[in-house]
Amino acid sequence: MSLIDIRKRSLTIETIYHEGGPVADRPLKLAAACAVIKNPYAGRYEPDLLPFMAELRSLGTLLAQELVDTLGKNNVEVYSKAAIVGVNGELEHGAVWHEAGGWAMRNVLGEPKAIVPAAKAVANAGYRLMVPLHYIHAAYVRSHFNSMEIGIQDAPRPNEILFGLVMGTGGRVHSRLGGLTKENVSVHDGQR
Repeated sequence: MSLIDIRKRSLTIETIYHEGGPVADRPLKLAAACAVIKNPYAGRYEPDLLPFMAELRSLGTLLAQELVDTLGKNNVEVYSKAAIVGVNGELEHGAVWHEAGGWAMRNVLGEPKAIVPAAKAVANAGYRLMVPLHYIHAAYVRSHFNSMEIGIQDAPRPNEILFGLVMGTGGRVHSRLGGLTKENVSVHDGQR
C-alpha cells in the first residue's frame, strides 16, 4: 500500500519584470510546484521514516518534472525545496523531503552540484513559507540568492503535509552586489 495519498496539487508562477529599476531584458520566472498529501504518521511517533522518504522520490520526480516542463530544463538556474507539516505531525515528517525532493531535482536537472536549500515548518492550514533559492551549480553565487513564498490556503490540514519544489530562471532582476558570478564558477564542487 502506498504511503503517498495526494489530495491536491498546485503550480504557482511569478514573472518579475523589474524591481523598481529598468525593465529586465529577460524577465525572471520563479515557479513552485506543491503537493498536499495525507501524513501517514500524523498523531503518532514512527521510529522508521526511511520507507516514506524512499517512496517520496516519485512525488519529487513528479513535481520536479512539472517545473522543468514549465520553465524549460536549460533555463533553470536556481532551486529549493520546502515542507509544511500539519499540526498533528512533527518536523521530521517534513525533513524526509531533504533527500527525496533534492534527489528528484538533481535527477531531473542532470545532477547539478550545489546543495539544494530548504525550509520547513509545522503549521496550520494557510501558513505561508519563504523558501530560499540559490544557483544550482555553486552555492556562493550571490546574484542568485533569492526567495519565493509558497503555501495553499486550505493546506496542510492537521493530518497532512504540503511538499514543495521551487525553480527559477535566473538571479535577482537588479542584482548588483558583486561576488562570484555564474560565469566565473570554476571549481565545480557545488561551492565555488
